[in-house]
Order: sequence, then C-alpha cells, then structure tokens
Amino acid sequence: MHCPFCQSEDTKVVDTRVSEDGYSIRRRRECVVCSKRFTTQESMVLMVVKRDGSSEPFNREKVVSGVRKACKGRPIEEELLKQLGIHVERDLRSRGVAEVKAEEVGLAILEPLRLLDEVAYMRFASVYQHFNSLEDYSKAIDQLHAARLHE
Repeated sequence: MHCPFCQSEDTKVVDTRVSEDGYSIRRRRECVVCSKRFTTQESMVLMVVKRDGSSEPFNREKVVSGVRKACKGRPIEEELLKQLGIHVERDLRSRGVAEVKAEEVGLAILEPLRLLDEVAYMRFASVYQHFNSLEDYSKAIDQLHAARLHE
C-alpha cells in the first residue's frame, strides 16, 4: 500500500474494523516515513453477469432502485427497501461464488419482496418474469394465495 502523501510503500495498519454490512474491512494506516494517517477500504467484489454476457460489480442500490419502482405509491418506508437490498446481497454472497447471473439477482428479490408487499411483488414479477397475458397474472395470484396458506 502506497502512502497517498509521500508515495512510500512503508505503511503499517493501526486499526482494522469490519463495516456495518459485514462485506468490507476498513483499515486505518500510518506511513512509517512521513507519519501521516489514511484510511483504506477492502471488499470482495461480487460480479453480476448480465443477459448480454457482460459483467459488472453487484450494486445494492440498483436492487433498491428497481424495487422502489415496483413499490411506487405503496405505503413502504425507505428503510424497509434498504433492508431488502441488504437481505438480497447477503443471500447472493452466502452462495460463496464470485459471479451470479442477473436472473439470480431477480429471483433473490422476489421472495423478500413478496413478504414485504404483495402488490409490489406482482408489479416486479410482471416485468421480471415477462407476463404476457391475463393467465400469467392469474397464475401468479394463485401462487400468492397458496403461499399465504403455507405461512
């Protein structure tokens, strides 16, 4: 690690802390040469493979943004959307893989969104699962009813 002040490679770690979400580590470092301190952040990058084959780093805010659109006009607090994003990220990271398909991200959103708000779930599912007919909606509603009976 190079000191951002004097460019020396001789630095030492003074303090290490795990971030609130548990997926990154914050290190406080001190340069042995100039004695200035600076902070670094380390995290494992979870990659999402998109439908076109390209990859991009997982972005929890993109999950929250997509769910927020499905929840438009619904009585859902922003904090609950953030918690859903954290839940989805934990689910994906717990799989122990470096890459997930975009489809897996969408599937990971469906169940926690169903538990949060069934109307938002239907909106999200209709776009994500490409509903094309009333029968598609009818099947999804029947599945919601069946899920309620099993809770």
